[in-house]
Formats: sequence, structure tokens, C-alpha cells
Amino acid sequence: MPTKRGFPLAAVACCLFLVLAACGGGASPAGSSAAADGEPVPGGTARVLTLSDARSLDPAMLFNAYASTAVLGNALYGTLLTDDPASGEVRYRMAESFTTSDNGTTFELKLRPGLVFSDGTPLDAAAVKYNWDRLKTVPGASAADASLVGSTEVIDPRTLRITLTAPIPKFAQIVVISSMNWIASPAALAAGQQAFDAHPIGAGPFTLERWTRQDAIELVKNPRYWDAPKPYLDRLTLRVALDGGQRLNTVVSGGADVAIESHWWNVSRAAEAGLRTNVMQLSGGVYVALNQRRAPFNDVRARQALAYASDLQALNLAAYNGAGQVADTLFSKQSTFYTDTPLTTPNRDTAQRLFDELAAAGKPVSFTLTVSPTADSKALAEGIQAQLSAFRNVSVQIDVVDHARSAALRTSHDFDAIFSGVFFVDPEPRLWNAFNGQSDANISGVNDEALNTDLQAARTATGEAERKALYAAVQQRLAELVPVIFLVRAAPSALAGKNVGGLVQYGNGSLLPEELWIRR
Repeated sequence: MPTKRGFPLAAVACCLFLVLAACGGGASPAGSSAAADGEPVPGGTARVLTLSDARSLDPAMLFNAYASTAVLGNALYGTLLTDDPASGEVRYRMAESFTTSDNGTTFELKLRPGLVFSDGTPLDAAAVKYNWDRLKTVPGASAADASLVGSTEVIDPRTLRITLTAPIPKFAQIVVISSMNWIASPAALAAGQQAFDAHPIGAGPFTLERWTRQDAIELVKNPRYWDAPKPYLDRLTLRVALDGGQRLNTVVSGGADVAIESHWWNVSRAAEAGLRTNVMQLSGGVYVALNQRRAPFNDVRARQALAYASDLQALNLAAYNGAGQVADTLFSKQSTFYTDTPLTTPNRDTAQRLFDELAAAGKPVSFTLTVSPTADSKALAEGIQAQLSAFRNVSVQIDVVDHARSAALRTSHDFDAIFSGVFFVDPEPRLWNAFNGQSDANISGVNDEALNTDLQAARTATGEAERKALYAAVQQRLAELVPVIFLVRAAPSALAGKNVGGLVQYGNGSLLPEELWIRR
């Protein structure tokens, strides 16, 4: 059994905690860009509304997912790899190749020739080694991801050999969806956080002009960017907008050009308004994580009762006006891993019987549900509270906390139930990280031998038929154990004005700013 590791809670759970939602009907498929929008137009400034502010510009402190700081990381540092948003197939960017000849024990990363940072210094294999080795020591977004690497060796200026602590054939996917995808100048990082935040040096399509904390991050075109003539824009201005209605109305009124979005209803309304939309169709979804480390959810009957009492369609109506896609199966119907085994099946009588049984044993179900201050998060929580009020011997209190507090609770596991989620095109590495008993990102605390075995076998399997069978077993076991209750599909998405083109995402809703263009 490998040592305890996995995605850090911040990288997987906290970004979802910030914004609970997904995409809506009528939206264009992920990846639509210039081909559908017309020819790219050079120049201009894009005003982008984001869902989360940055604490630091250090790539180790940024999160590579839609609900956090992905667009900022991509802007400053570019990407080694991306993926096809439909198939999950890896695509090469600053990396020319990333290969394994021994089923995932060792890899060779080959960089494109001539890569340089924005200050003209080389982005070479030694720079990647420095960043990946350093990630292990920084308590940030991807420390656990980098810790999967046992050793790194520079073979030549363009080639880095990576030896993993255990075989992971799909390790490239971890690079795609983590901060490992972003390489900063070793010399700039060595100057310390304060100096780096003032003058971050990366090889991305943009460089920092000004960062006014709690207001705006202003970026300008990097003339040394490797993929000329990109970026098409001259400037980007990033501002945080947590309120979904504000985001949509600002784009509709022309006060912003692009908004990173998270709310099903907003995307549906944007499509109706004729805005451009780009949505990633992902499996998994937003869920309520039930902490098995303490009562009441250390008793499987309490978890099962809550699942039987949950009406997902009613919650969808309450939070998203019915525009969401309920996560009643682990994999979406678009996935090659889809099976129709339901994760939950509402049954009021069974739920009440279990609640009564627990109360008779002196264990009535009483818990606190921890949620973020976003409107949709609170709507989901209030919907759950309203549904449970119809049952005897169960009570729930709602605790609304900010991002910093949620991160602390996840680290300490000091919660009863908390909103989180797991979403993906390819299930590796997300499912192993979320539900294997050896993973630090397993916030529910589930540690089941059969589930661990199937997740580990699926992680190392290479045949697609074998993987599908193993993940079908994983889904069945999750339905039995109920470590979490899936609610709705997440939908990393972006909205834009009618004159904006190049909305392209990868990974877990990571917008590529070099693809954006504006026709004035």
C-alpha cells in the first residue's frame, strides 16, 4: 500500500467549497474557440471576473481549477500540458512530450526548444526540477501532488526524468490539473514571497503590471511568449465577483468581457441572453462530505438515512431553479465509464426507519452542515435543512464560514458535514484522491478495504475495459458506504460578451487567457 498522500484539501475541496454549482443548458461545448467565433483579432483589454482572490502569486499557492485561481496561473506561467475537455486526452504545450516506458513508474518530460521566462532566462529542465522539488516543501495547493514524485534528474537542458513513489500510468493528468503545470523562475522564487509577489517571473502569455489587493490584478502581454502570435490581447484585468447575479449582469451590461462562472442558472440565463458560453461536461459533482471520524456519521445507518431522505430534484429546483444536472450516478452519460447504478435512491420510509432505529439506540442524528457564503451554497444547505425537517429524530444546523475557516476545518477534520466535491473527465487521479483511505484529500475519512483495493487497481490498470469494470465496482461500493452524498454536477464554465472569442478551458475548468480575443 502506498504511503498516505493525495491531492491537498485546498486543491480539490476548497475550490469547490468557494462555489457550488455547474453549467446550464444551451451552452456551447467546451473547447469552442476561434473556429466558431471568427478569426482572432489582435489587441485590446479583457476585463475578467473571477471567483476567488489570490493570497500570493507563487504558483505553489495557486489552485488550478475554475473556482479558484486557474486563469491567473495560466496567464503568468503558461502550461506544460493541457487536455481535451471531452476525452481527457493529454495535449502538449510547453512540454513537447511526457512519456513512460514502464507503465508509470518513470516518465521523461521533454520541453520545447527555446523556452524562456519573461526576463529572458531559460525555462529548462533544471527549472522544472526546481519547481517540482520545491512544491513538496511548500504547504500549498499541490504539495501532495509533487510528493508523488520520488526523484527528478536532469538528463539534458530539455529533458527531465521523473521517478514516482508508486506506478501511476495517468500521472500526466495530475500535472494537467495541479500547480505542477506552472513553472516560475527559480531565481525569482528564491528571492522570497514578498519580492516574488511584487515581480513574479514566469513564461506565460502575460506578465504582472500591478496588483492592488482586494481590487484588481492588471496584466500585460508577454512579448517573449513561446506561442506567438498569442496572446491576442494586449492586457487583462482580473477582478473577483462572488455574487452570481452581479457577474452575469456585469457581462450583460458590458461592464466586463468575461466571467468565470459556476452557477447552472447563470449559464442558462447567459445563453438565453445571447452571450457566449463555454461549459465543461464533467463526471462526479458537488457533494456533502459526511465525516466518518466522529458521530453521527461514524454509523453507516446515519449516512444511509441522510441519503434516503435526500430529494436531489427538489434541491436542484431550490438552488438552481431546476437548471442543474443532478449527480445521481458517479459518471455522466457522456463518460466512457458511465453505468446507470444510482448513487442514491430517495425512500422516505426507509429514511425514517433508520432515523428511528438510531434514536432508539441513543444515537439521534444531529449535525452541523458547514457551507460557504455564496447564494447557491446557502440555497442548497437550506434545501437540505427543509427536507430533513419533515423527518423525526434528525436535526441539522447550518454554519456559514469563509474560505480561510473552511480550509482550517478541512485540515483539522473538525466538522460533521461540509460541502465539497470531485469532478473529472478521467477518474484518475480524482477518485483515488477523494476516496482512498491513504489519501490526504479523503475528507470524509472513508477507509474501506474493498474500495481501496478497487481504486488502487484502477489507478494502475491500463486497459479501458478493465478500468471500466473496476470503476463500476467503485461506484457500487460508494453507494453502499455513502461517504458523501452527491448533489449536482459541477460545471466549470465561462461567459463572455458577444464580441469575445476564444473561450477555451482544460482540466477542471482552467481558462486559457492566451486564446481570448475581442472584436471592437
